[in-house]
Amino acid sequence: MHEKIIILDFGSQTTQLIARRVRELNTYCEIVPYNKFPQNTSNVKGVILSGSPFSVYDDKAFKTDLSFIRANYPVLGICYGAQFISHISGGKVEPAGSREYGRAHLTHINNQDALLKHIEKDAQVWMSHGDTITKIPANFEIIASTPQVKIAAYRVNGEKTWGVQFHPEVFHTECGLQLLDNFLNICG
Repeated sequence: MHEKIIILDFGSQTTQLIARRVRELNTYCEIVPYNKFPQNTSNVKGVILSGSPFSVYDDKAFKTDLSFIRANYPVLGICYGAQFISHISGGKVEPAGSREYGRAHLTHINNQDALLKHIEKDAQVWMSHGDTITKIPANFEIIASTPQVKIAAYRVNGEKTWGVQFHPEVFHTECGLQLLDNFLNICG
C-alpha cells in the first residue's frame, strides 16, 4: 500500500495542479472531496486543504470538521484552506477590500520554520483571493508576510499545521515547489 498525501478539495480550480506538483516531487497523492476523508488512513502521511471559490463566511461554503485530521497528520492549508483553519480556530477573515490577485514578494520570512526552509526573502508568490486573514488565534504564529498581506503564511504552535494565503502550486510562485517539498519532508 502506497504512503500518500490526501488533498481535500474545497472546489479550487487549481486542485489538480496541487496534485500534479506533489507528484512531480515523486509523492503519491489522492484528491478527495472536502468532506470525504478516507476511513483507512494507515498509509496517509499528510493532508493538503485546497483553495475554494467561496468565502469562509458564505452560507454555501464547504466546511468540514478538521479536528481528527489536525490531531493526527501534518496539514497545509492553501488560500481558502488557510483561511478556513484560521476561521474555525477563532481567527478573523475579512474581505480584502479589493481582490488580491497577482504577484507579491515575501518581505518577511521565518527561515527557521520547517515549511519555509531554503526560501529566500523577496521570493515571488502568487496571490488570488478576495478575503484575507486579518487576525490569527493566540497559538498561531506569522511566518511570512508581503507588503500588502501581513499574514501571508502561519503555523499553529503545538501542531504540525500550516497555512499559506498564496498559491505554491502555480508557476508564478518561484519558491512553490520548494515549499511543497518542505511540507512533504515534514510528512516524512
